[in-house]
Amino acid sequence: MVDESFLETTRAAYDTVAADYAELLRDELAVKPWDRAVLATFAELVRADGAGAVADLGCGPGRITGHLHDLGVDAFGIDLSPGMIAVARASYPGLRFEEGTITDLAIESASLAGVVAWYSIIHTPPELLPVVFAEFARVLAPGGRLLLAFQVGDERRHLDQGYGHSISLDAWRLSPSLVAGLLADVGLSVDARLERQPDAREKVPQAFIVARSPALADAPPGRTSL
Repeated sequence: MVDESFLETTRAAYDTVAADYAELLRDELAVKPWDRAVLATFAELVRADGAGAVADLGCGPGRITGHLHDLGVDAFGIDLSPGMIAVARASYPGLRFEEGTITDLAIESASLAGVVAWYSIIHTPPELLPVVFAEFARVLAPGGRLLLAFQVGDERRHLDQGYGHSISLDAWRLSPSLVAGLLADVGLSVDARLERQPDAREKVPQAFIVARSPALADAPPGRTSL
C-alpha cells in the first residue's frame, strides 16, 4: 500500500495559492527561451510521430497545456488541485482539464502519444517516483514521448510560505542521473537531457529530460506494449 498522504498536503497548498500562482507565472515562458525550446522540440517530436493526445500531468493553471496546444499538440491537463483546475478551465475554456493524481491515473493503458510532467514530480517523495514513472510508462503508447522538468539537487525543501500565502508543502530537488535511471527501470529510454543555469528568480540549475516508450519493433519478445 502506497502512502499518499503527501497528496493531501500538496492539494491543500495549491488550492490555497491557485489564483496568485497563475497570475505570477502567466507570462513566465516569455522570458525563458531554453524552456520554450524544450517544449517546442517535444511538440515537434510528437507531431512527427503522428496524431495522438498528450497529457500535461500536474498541469496547474494550464499554462503549459495551453502552450502545447498553441504548438499544434492535442493536449489536455490533469491536476490534483480543484482550485488549479478551476483556474485552468477559466483561462483556457477550449481545452480539457480533469482532476486526478500522477500516482494513479484514470487513463487507458498505451493510449497517449505523450506525457508532460512540468515541475510536477517535485512534490513526490523520491522513494515513490518509481510508482509515478511506472504510471507514465503504462499510459504511453508504443513510441510515446515523455518530457520531465525539475530542479537539480538532492535535498528536500519545506515551504511555509508561497505566492503570498501560508502553506505547508515539501519539494524535492533531484539528480538527473537518478531520474534517468528510474525511467530506465520502467522501460523508458532517455533520448535527451538538458541542464541550464538558474535565472534571476531561481536558485539552482533546472533539468529537462525527454524519454521514449519502446516502439513495438523494439519491445522484448512476447511484449507488445507497456
